[in-house]
Amino acid sequence: MRIKLVTVIFIGILCSTATGYAQHLEETASNRDTTATWQLLKHDFKYTLKGVGHAFTRPIHWKGKDFTRLGILFTGTAALSLADKPVRELAQNNHDDFPKVVRDFGWYFGSPQNYFAANAGLYAFGILTKNEKVRKTSVLIISSSITTGIIQSISKAAIGRARPGSGFNPYTFNPFSGVATYRSFPSGHTILSMTMAHAIAKQFENPWVKAGVYMIGSIPPISRIIDDAHWLTDIALSTALSIIVVDSIDKFLFSENAYEYPKKKKYISWNLKFAPNQIGVVGTF
Repeated sequence: MRIKLVTVIFIGILCSTATGYAQHLEETASNRDTTATWQLLKHDFKYTLKGVGHAFTRPIHWKGKDFTRLGILFTGTAALSLADKPVRELAQNNHDDFPKVVRDFGWYFGSPQNYFAANAGLYAFGILTKNEKVRKTSVLIISSSITTGIIQSISKAAIGRARPGSGFNPYTFNPFSGVATYRSFPSGHTILSMTMAHAIAKQFENPWVKAGVYMIGSIPPISRIIDDAHWLTDIALSTALSIIVVDSIDKFLFSENAYEYPKKKKYISWNLKFAPNQIGVVGTF
C-alpha cells in the first residue's frame, strides 16, 4: 500500500514539475517553428548522435590544463574516500529516522524506466508544440544520458568496487566478476538524476529555481547512501561525471548553432575546491 502511495506521489511531483517547466518554456518562446515534424525529428536525432560522438571524442582534443583538471578530480576523489566509512556509519545510524517516502522517491526518480519515460514526455511536448527550447533540453538530456550510461556500464564491470552493504571496506575491488556485489561504482541513480537536473537547471536564470531543481536531483544520490547501496565517493564522482558530460554536449550544441540559445549564454563553472578542513565541488554562476 505504501509503495502504491509513493508511486502516486512520485508521478504527481514529476507531472507537476514537468508541467510547470513546460509552461515556463512556453511563455518564453516567442515564435513557433513551422517546420514539418519529420524534419524536426531528423534534426534532433542527428544532434543526439553528434552530441554523443562529441562527448566521446572530446578527450582527443584535451590539452595540458584538461589533464590537470582530470588529475585534480581523481586526487580529490581519493582524498574524499577517507570519509566513505564515517559517512556510511552516520547514514546507517540514522537510517530509521530518514523518511521512507523520500528514499522511495529517490529510487523511483533515478530508475531508468521512469527517467526515460519522463524525458520521452518532455520531448513529445516539444515536438507537438514545436518548442525549440524544450526539444533542445530533451536532446541534451538524452545524448548526455546515453554517454554517461555507456561509461557507467563499462566502469561498473571494469572497476568492480564492492558495495558498502556487502560487508567489504571501500577499497575492495573485483573487476569483471559479474556479481552485483561488485558494482558499486559509479551510481546509476546518481548519474541519471543529476544528468537530468543539471540539463534542466541550465535552462533557468533564476538561482532559486536552479537550487530547487538541483535539490530534487540530489534526492536519489542521498537515498542511495541511506540505503547502503553506494559509498560517498561513488556519488561524488558520478555527479562530477554527469556535470562534465552535460556541459560538454551543451557547449557543442551551442557552437554548432543547432538550437536557439540566449544571446548571453551563462554557464556554471564547476571546480573542485580544497582548503583546510574543506573539500567540495563549487559552482560559479
